[in-house]
Amino acid sequence: MNWINNVVRPKIRSFLRRETPDNLWIKCPETGQLVFYKDVEQNQFVIPASGYHMRISAPKRLAGMFDGGEYEDIALPEVQVDPLKFRDERRYADRLKDARTKTGYQDAVKVGLGRLEGQMVTIGVQDFDFMGGSLGMAAGEAIIAGLETAIKRETPFIMFAASGGARMQEGILSLMQLPRTTVAVQLLREARKPYIVVLTNPTTGGVTASYAMLGDVHVAEPGALIGFAGPRVIEQTIREKLPAGFQRSEYLAEHGMVDMVVHRHQLRATLANLCRLLTKQPAYVPADKQLPAA
Repeated sequence: MNWINNVVRPKIRSFLRRETPDNLWIKCPETGQLVFYKDVEQNQFVIPASGYHMRISAPKRLAGMFDGGEYEDIALPEVQVDPLKFRDERRYADRLKDARTKTGYQDAVKVGLGRLEGQMVTIGVQDFDFMGGSLGMAAGEAIIAGLETAIKRETPFIMFAASGGARMQEGILSLMQLPRTTVAVQLLREARKPYIVVLTNPTTGGVTASYAMLGDVHVAEPGALIGFAGPRVIEQTIREKLPAGFQRSEYLAEHGMVDMVVHRHQLRATLANLCRLLTKQPAYVPADKQLPAA
């Protein structure tokens, strides 16, 4: 009996652990249903049964938007690390190091330049997995670099917002990114290039007090939480029960704060159509459907 307990069972457990990766299954936050990871990945990280939109990483978002998944990765300015030497339970520098190791990139925003249904566009993506997509100096510089790239290359700029707000570890330096990004958006507007914002789950705090609410068109993914303060904070402040679905994208679309709610499967085509409409470009015809030259 000892031989079975001490040798056979540990070997079986070891074998099962090797053959079962941690991310093999995903639990739907809405229904609790377990879904095979590959099925969700092939469905653009939307739970097939419930339609719940999972978060998607910045590199996957960029690859999914550009034609053939090919784009130019825009170089982003470097900023001083931990300028305030901030420390709470841990040093801010250590938190940054962990976030960079976990995600594989330098900060919460990545920017790419490429073609969307044949039209050149610049796209910025805020990744919630990097310290909650918080807006600090590096993220602010990245967004400004993306807007400046759009001005220089004369393209529309599409911003995918996802954030818990300003990065508290950078204090006033983080809050300064609100007016700085606002000025950059105005420069893009003066260049007469479209600025389209896609609000994803969640988009809150200082981000909604700046560039996330300054778009020519505001598109939202289904079920996204969008607002400045969260529903629980508002309820505790006003001491009243909020309406069902308050601050979700569908509620905001009904009340005029969001122009449209678009399923992720239709998002690429919708953004391409908006870019063509706002830049007065002709309708897109895929290469395999174009008529041969006379």
